[in-house]
Amino acid sequence: MRFYVNVDHVATVRQARRTDEPDPVAAALVAEQAGADGITVHLREDRRHVQDDDVRRLAASVATLLNFELATAPDIVRLALELRPFQATLVPERREEITTEGGIALGANVAYDQRLHEVAETLMTAGIRTSLFIDPDPDVIDRAAALGVPAVELHTGAYAHAWPSADAELERLDVAARRAAGAGLAVHAGHGLTYRNVQPVAAISLIEELNIGHSIVSRAVTTGMDEAVRAMRRLIDESR
Repeated sequence: MRFYVNVDHVATVRQARRTDEPDPVAAALVAEQAGADGITVHLREDRRHVQDDDVRRLAASVATLLNFELATAPDIVRLALELRPFQATLVPERREEITTEGGIALGANVAYDQRLHEVAETLMTAGIRTSLFIDPDPDVIDRAAALGVPAVELHTGAYAHAWPSADAELERLDVAARRAAGAGLAVHAGHGLTYRNVQPVAAISLIEELNIGHSIVSRAVTTGMDEAVRAMRRLIDESR
């Protein structure tokens, strides 16, 4: 299973003082050395944590693979087209949310669906592997497949919130993974995964990639980034 480390919250700590440390790029390089298969970064429209320069430096520095999370804002789409990361994951955004609260609601808004389709087509035409961050909902999975993207990332937030009484949400993720794979989609997962709850999700055989950030950065405050990444890597590998 591929394991991508999200470095957004390294930038969150830095932006608390608007200084130059800690540096998400330096954290990404440590994460790679500690066993991460790739680095994930989300440039939000309000630039609350990651900044444009961070993404540019990550694109130039990451030796593994870069997964660039973005909404459909034209300026951020242009940056993705300029930098050509290995993967772009399209996510929903609301300015008032603390963190991403759910997956893309395909089918809820015709204008948004059209914009999403246009952006996905533009990214894929540029040779960027494109994924959609969605809830583990059968109808949404089918709509994602119809858009022609190669992959989806299943939102694991409901599972994380239900933990440890999360059997129903875990089953929902397993069913969604089977439906997505059956539709020809590569299946990724992420959001709210921690050292306590990651293994049942990692054990779902059809999920091939996990994206984890906040829990790793939180542990890194006390143990260091290297050990935090290695500990998560061990838990994921033990579950397969």
